[in-house]
Amino acid sequence: MKLSDFDYELPEELIAQTPISKRDTSRLMLLDKKTGEITHKHFHDILEEFHDGDVLVLNDTKVIPARLIGTKEETGAVIELLLLKDMGENIWECLSRPAKRLKVGTVVTFSPKLKAKVVEKKEEGIVRVELIYQGILMEILDELGEMPLPPYIHEKLQDKDRYQTVYAKNIGSAAAPTAGLHFTKELLEELKNKGVEILFITLHVGLGTFRPVEVENVLEHHMHSEFYQMSQEVADKLNLAKKEGRKIYAVGTTTVRTLETIMHKYHEFRECSGNTDIFIYPGFEFQAIDGLITNFHLPKSTLLMLVSALSSREIILNAYKIAVNEKYRFFSFGDAMFIK
Repeated sequence: MKLSDFDYELPEELIAQTPISKRDTSRLMLLDKKTGEITHKHFHDILEEFHDGDVLVLNDTKVIPARLIGTKEETGAVIELLLLKDMGENIWECLSRPAKRLKVGTVVTFSPKLKAKVVEKKEEGIVRVELIYQGILMEILDELGEMPLPPYIHEKLQDKDRYQTVYAKNIGSAAAPTAGLHFTKELLEELKNKGVEILFITLHVGLGTFRPVEVENVLEHHMHSEFYQMSQEVADKLNLAKKEGRKIYAVGTTTVRTLETIMHKYHEFRECSGNTDIFIYPGFEFQAIDGLITNFHLPKSTLLMLVSALSSREIILNAYKIAVNEKYRFFSFGDAMFIK
């Protein structure tokens, strides 16, 4: 499998720069994963696609305002850190820019309340820092940090909450699970009233989201690991749904990666937590899910490979070509696709 097999042409004006005014009024492409048949709807019409007993699994991770801009203590040089992973005891793994200006021992000041001292340098701009602060860290980050929007979004986000899902709960992500941004509390309530079982897992989105695939041979790509967890209650409900032959639909690729990691590891759903570096590409045998609600993904990305695995590369790339012709909005703040 070649990286170039997962490329497609996308006019820049179709990259959504701002969230749509009302979450569930985004467009929705329904895609039959076997036949490739396509129907165009709006996201709130998704209600019609579910039946009593269906299961919808969402990722309740919450994005940290993790982008910090400060100055190097010795020189005053501007340094940007993106907090990726809490390693415990105030040590955080970060993406740094410009990385070459940092060495072990360097101190970066963000405000009188917050500094970061580099304790370890790794490859690809990754550093580990000790955060030195007074008070409650998450309150300080709320005050000083910016939402870590992807590099293709150039507009400033007016409302921080629009880069969170309405059900975000467990703090720890460096990016939003964007398929969930389309749901409103009212739509989730309507789904419940229709008999849809709504369950939550957690996967904290990390570096994998920001790292492009840089090898032409796809199988040589290394996925970075991300923390996930599932409760006993959710595991029991999913196992029962499987046993009864009910459909399980995932909201977002992060949810897919969590469910498939657990299923491939234990051959059942189980209360567990850990780190996953699962890489899903065509040829992968899905054991956990029947369908997926997702956004439109970047060319040559691992996420495009994942959705291709659920259907086929040809069907997905054809759907993307139609989405471009129909002027769908792409990527994080863009429109949605339901593959079933």
